[in-house]
Amino acid sequence: MSKRRKSQRAAEATPKREKVRDVFVPRPFEGLTDEPEWIALRELVPAASAPLRLVAELVEEHGDRPVTLATVLPGAAPAMTKDDGRVLIGLQRHQQSGDVSRDLAEALLCALRTEPGKPVTVPPLPGPGPRLQDILVDGPLEITMHEGFEFWLDPGATDDPTVQASLERANAAIYPTVRLAAAPAAYWCQVPEKAHVRWVLPDDEDAALDALARLSAVGALTLADDTKFAGMFRAHGRLVPVWDLPEGTPAEDWEQPVTQFAKRYAEALHTGEPLDGAGRRARHGLLGRQLTLR
Repeated sequence: MSKRRKSQRAAEATPKREKVRDVFVPRPFEGLTDEPEWIALRELVPAASAPLRLVAELVEEHGDRPVTLATVLPGAAPAMTKDDGRVLIGLQRHQQSGDVSRDLAEALLCALRTEPGKPVTVPPLPGPGPRLQDILVDGPLEITMHEGFEFWLDPGATDDPTVQASLERANAAIYPTVRLAAAPAAYWCQVPEKAHVRWVLPDDEDAALDALARLSAVGALTLADDTKFAGMFRAHGRLVPVWDLPEGTPAEDWEQPVTQFAKRYAEALHTGEPLDGAGRRARHGLLGRQLTLR
């Protein structure tokens, strides 16, 4: 028998391993009421938290354990459990698969199966299974903004000098960030030498881009005379315009300008008219200044 024939028979006799497909989901938070806020907490906000509610089946299986969504956990951990049964899920961590929602759901389920107070082990690549949309009671996020990461810790934890030093290092990396009331998922932040407003738009990308192009064509894309439209990026299937602001102006001073811009944007979004020549040119220019976050 030829070597080639033997090789073919050996291949036929060897069980084939099914490959795990890594399918990219462009809108992992689609279907959740506060999709733009989920995106903002993952991509824009350094320190915030929000309580989550489990579906009845999980409460029946694991008990009514409090679950908290956190922007980030110590060491970018996917999840933590506390001695009293509380569970914390970290939103800002390395993406494991092509579906952020599946990754987060797997971390949450692993935490629920973990004994309170013990380290949570999460598989490096979750296979098919439930997503956030399957295991959470959907509703608006009740977001609490934090100036530091003290919410990670139990009372008295900072008595340990090592813990205190680690907390101080983490807090030093936080840029001041304020959630604006002017529009959902709009945030002001102060970085060295300048400030920004960043707003996760809730609308279809093409429609949102057309609306921004209409405003750009008529010179209405800035928030005020001393501001600059810096560009925009795509994050999880939504557009996020960014404005540069003068340094030293407090967040509350931008509530009214953002409110006014949101009104102009809504009017441009629902005009029902196709883009004219100036609008098409403006759209092309905006596309040239767009980045994509995955």
